[in-house]
Amino acid sequence: MLLRRRARMLRWLVCGRLGPVWMWKVLLLFIAIGFAGQLLGVIFNKSSVQPAAHSIFSSPEAQEPSLGSCRPHTHIMFLKTHKTASSTVLNMLYRFGEERNLSFALPLGYQLGYPLSFNAHRVKGYRGPRVVEFHIMGNHMRFNKTEVGKVMPADTFYFSIIRDPVALAESSFAYYKGVAPAFQKAKGLGDFADDPMKYYDARLHNNHYARNLLWFDFGLNHNANFSIALAQRGVMLIRQAFQLILVSEYFDQSMILLRHALCWPLDAVVSFSLNARQQKPSGMSGSWVGNIAVAAAGIGVKGGPSQAKTVPNLSLTDQQREKLRQWNALDWHLYRVFNQTFWKKIDKFGHARMEKEVALLRTRREELARVCLRDGGRPIEAYRIRDKNIRPFQSGLVKILGYELQQGLDNATKMACLRMIRPEIQYKDLLDAKQFPRPPAAQARAGQHRQSLLVAAEGSFLRQDLSRTGSRLLGGQTRGRTAEDHTSSVV
Repeated sequence: MLLRRRARMLRWLVCGRLGPVWMWKVLLLFIAIGFAGQLLGVIFNKSSVQPAAHSIFSSPEAQEPSLGSCRPHTHIMFLKTHKTASSTVLNMLYRFGEERNLSFALPLGYQLGYPLSFNAHRVKGYRGPRVVEFHIMGNHMRFNKTEVGKVMPADTFYFSIIRDPVALAESSFAYYKGVAPAFQKAKGLGDFADDPMKYYDARLHNNHYARNLLWFDFGLNHNANFSIALAQRGVMLIRQAFQLILVSEYFDQSMILLRHALCWPLDAVVSFSLNARQQKPSGMSGSWVGNIAVAAAGIGVKGGPSQAKTVPNLSLTDQQREKLRQWNALDWHLYRVFNQTFWKKIDKFGHARMEKEVALLRTRREELARVCLRDGGRPIEAYRIRDKNIRPFQSGLVKILGYELQQGLDNATKMACLRMIRPEIQYKDLLDAKQFPRPPAAQARAGQHRQSLLVAAEGSFLRQDLSRTGSRLLGGQTRGRTAEDHTSSVV
């Protein structure tokens, strides 16, 4: 009886003072659901959150030699000479600038008015002397220091790259035979070397590719008769304008000197061989990783397994090589002088120190090739590259090779690897679109126009047919090579 009274009193208190029982039941149910939701959320988050993927590009600085207390150069002018591995260098500049959101002095087309002497108004977005800050300039031009000075800041670092004139002539003949009248007439490079004046006419357009091409690119008179006084005057002008001249034949050593001059991290000067020139038929064997040192930009014809190309005859006797040096006497003098200067810089740097850093550079290149590239880092023919955005344009009568990326890369690594293999023309277009964005409608119109666009490029015409498997260029350029390269030549 007593228990019943207490139960009724409790129900009266709960229902009368604290609300009906059903209300409490609902409240307890919501509390239970909320607690369960929190518990499930914690479990879900623990199961779905993965540790950040460790990119091979994440922290390489810890393993590289110290640069001291210097600050990286961000105002840079690179004179992109022909057939000297200059496109590899330009790729490095593109990568460095893109990663840091720097501004590029880009051409209106694909070159800065070449082969005419450079004029500041050839730069897209130029509005007057130093009105707009440009950080990096590196597309093809015929050098004109006064006009460049209108575009680039006063603290700009100037550098360029050169190559043995005989090796340069081999590449030039292979890639400009279709556009340089002097080369068109010759059966082979040996025939041209035996009697250059039989084929050469200084008045004809594009014949600058056939004589003292370095001298021409530096803005000097390449048809002048050689004299020691003239050659020394030219060298003096180049020394006054440029802080560093690299040498294509010693590309890795050049990259170490450049890295220290610019105060850049090691990965900024690691490169793959872009647009290597195939020397053997398809199905060739051998490791390519050791040859990924020098590169160039290719522009040219659509590649494919059914297209047969007749490789020009580039064979030379020792006597013909000497004749080419005499024919390109101004370039030969320039090369010998700056090659000596180059090795004096290495003497000052220290040979043991240079060997150590070159070894690190090559090890890093091999490491990145294994991570980034399929087929063990071996270049493949352009038609086999599935992504048309990274197919190299073809040039002249030889095949230009490219790369495919490894599958399954994390986003950060994939982007970094892609930057290293993106061909020059596609990279320039990408940077142009970022720096000068257009409305979607304008982009669509530009894309349609580009499918049949004829672009004056190095005295040739580039036909970009983006709706098909490749692009076509009549003539064009590629450059550079390494002495180590046994199966391909980079041009």
